[in-house]
Parts: sequence; structure tokens; C-alpha cells
Amino acid sequence: MITKNKINEYIDKIPPAPKALRETLMLLNEGELVKAAKVAQSDLALSSYLKELVNKPIYGFANEINDISQIFGILGVSGSQQTVYNYMTTLLSPSKWLLFKLNTKNFHELQAKLSKRWEQILKHLDIEDKNINSAISLLPASIIVSEALFCEKIEDVNILRSVKNLDYNTILTRLCGIGLFDICEQISKKWEMPEDIAKIIQASSGINPSDDELINKLGKWMHLLLFYELSQPIFINAGLNDFIDFQVDYVNDIYEDFATLMEIS
Repeated sequence: MITKNKINEYIDKIPPAPKALRETLMLLNEGELVKAAKVAQSDLALSSYLKELVNKPIYGFANEINDISQIFGILGVSGSQQTVYNYMTTLLSPSKWLLFKLNTKNFHELQAKLSKRWEQILKHLDIEDKNINSAISLLPASIIVSEALFCEKIEDVNILRSVKNLDYNTILTRLCGIGLFDICEQISKKWEMPEDIAKIIQASSGINPSDDELINKLGKWMHLLLFYELSQPIFINAGLNDFIDFQVDYVNDIYEDFATLMEIS
């Protein structure tokens, strides 16, 4: 088994943000979009990421947008904060994926699709909370950590997959003692997110529901969103769909509402 110290080592590699990122997040937390955009523009890698993300087809803009102030204005405080967290995740991304069939382009595609659809869900639920908006960025971050942990025992992973046909989350739990959503929770603490974010993430597993009605509702919507996106062909081919064990009974009461929203989005 991979030790707890080894897991914590990988979690610790998730960057404390460089100065420009810390200042950008601080200003966004204060609602200072214009000042945050000015600071973000000074980080060339962050600026490049923002431009690439917001010009993806899922955002639906006819003309290319390259001005950071305009991008932050489009995303708003919540969307901009979420995007900065997504960028922080990419700082840990491997130059070459060994287990999952991913690359920089389709990893960014996953981030964009999860982010945009989660934003649509929160709007549909009439929830405006920048920390809840940012919660969805934790899943891609945990996939990066999982890739690193799996690569420590890649022969064992491949044997378990071929002999027992186990899903990746079960293998992760067997090798590390924690699953994907536990890693998400640890990352949320690393990023000093509010305690409720960890509870939403755990509820989104479908097997750790919350007694809090709102947290449980958000967990159901996130569970469906993760299953929906990871079941798309590009991510099935990457092997990511095997992470989520779909809990039909858990989400049955919102399934039709979710399906309708995805059809019109």
C-alpha cells in the first residue's frame, strides 16, 4: 500500500500559489475584478491559460477574446476565482500522462466543460457562491494526484485492471486507503476552502450523503455532472469514466431536471 506520508507528499506538491496568483485570488475574494485582472495580466502563463479557456467552443463566443479585463468581466467574480483554481491545478499537471490517456489539450477541455456546466447548474438552482462555484475545480486536481499515485504502482494497477476488472476508485482505495473524493477533500483543505466544500465533495461521491439538505442537493447535481462528463467519448477513451460508480437511487429525484438542463445548455 502507498503510505499516508506518500499521499500527503503529493498533496503538498499542489502549489501554494505564486505571488501573482495569491494576489489575484485575494482581490477576487474582495470582489475587485478590475484590480484582479490587472494583476493576472502580469502572469503571462495565467493570461495564456485564461485566453485558451474562455475561447473554447463551450463558452460560445463568436469572436476571440484576448483582453484579461474583458475575460474577468465575462466570467464574473465566481467564475474568475474558479478559473484561477483550475490554473493552479495545471501547475501540477504531468508533462506526459502514463496511465490515463490524457494530454494538456483534453485535460483543459475537461476543466472547461466541468466549469461551464457547473456554473449553469448553480444558475439553475439560483445559487451564487464563489466558493461553491470553485468546488468543481477539485476533481481535475484529484485526477492529477491519482495519476501520480497510480504511477508509483503502475504494474499492480494494470494487473488489478486486467485480472479483476476493478474500477479505478476501488484500486485507488486498495492501494492508498483513500478514494478520489477523499483526495478532493484534502485538496480543498490545502487550498483553505470553507469546510462545507469538503462536505459537498463527499456527498458528490453518491455514497456519503449529507444531513444538510442544501449540501446533499449540490452533491447530487455534482455526482450527475461528473458521471455525465466522464462518460463522454473523449474521457471514456482516457479511462476516466471508470472513476465514478453511478449511484442511480441517490440522484433519482433530480435526474429528469438534470437531463433537461443538459439538453438546453
